Amino acid sequence: MIELHYWPTPNGWTCSIMLEECGLPYRMVPVNIGRGEQFTPEFVALINPHHKMPAIIDPQPLGGGEPMQISEAGAILVYLAGKTGRFLPTDSLARLQVLQWLMWQVGGLGPMTGQNSHFLQYASEKVPYAITRYGNELRRLYGVLDHQLGRTGSHVAGPDFSIADIAILPWIRMHNAQGIDLSAFAHIGRWYETVLARPGVQRGLALGRELRAPVLSEAAREALFGSGSGTQGLARQRWAAN
Repeated sequence: MIELHYWPTPNGWTCSIMLEECGLPYRMVPVNIGRGEQFTPEFVALINPHHKMPAIIDPQPLGGGEPMQISEAGAILVYLAGKTGRFLPTDSLARLQVLQWLMWQVGGLGPMTGQNSHFLQYASEKVPYAITRYGNELRRLYGVLDHQLGRTGSHVAGPDFSIADIAILPWIRMHNAQGIDLSAFAHIGRWYETVLARPGVQRGLALGRELRAPVLSEAAREALFGSGSGTQGLARQRWAAN
């Protein structure tokens, strides 16, 4: 059974949705990022030296051999698609389209959404330049996605549901918190409702719902964004010393 080291965030949902959609047996191992559990020596040594979740451990990896540890949500999606033969085409051109849009999320939509959300919701000081910069870039990316969905008429990378849809959906789900009016992007709105209705997507999004705190505590803020005095800072100091 696959171990999913997880917290209910967009990157975490990416992996829980994929596991549910593939019908793979797994167990969730909570990683409370608000308590800095991603910085513990055990997590860094055994799960992900980059201090990030999600990650998986597959005791029966593709190709056999010893249990395999995989981190980075995009890499996990590609691995599970290869393991199950689902949601990533074998035709080279169709496969390239899916991987192109997966990388678009990994390199663009995800990071820009994170920056936009940080400066809108979590930054201790409101910086108009940062809010404007990341807000404009996020709206540009929404426009790119809307144009693509207008071209395909169905899913992000073509007619079929794929890991590109799985990677992108959790970030679009946060549109209200991002200050994005989805009614301005008709093709995204149509796609969003269609994909959100999938039972596997719903189960993946529901995983660990009870773990989410309605308000970010000061301790959680320090663990996530601390500059040196808390868990994150200490973890960085230990990492830098090695």
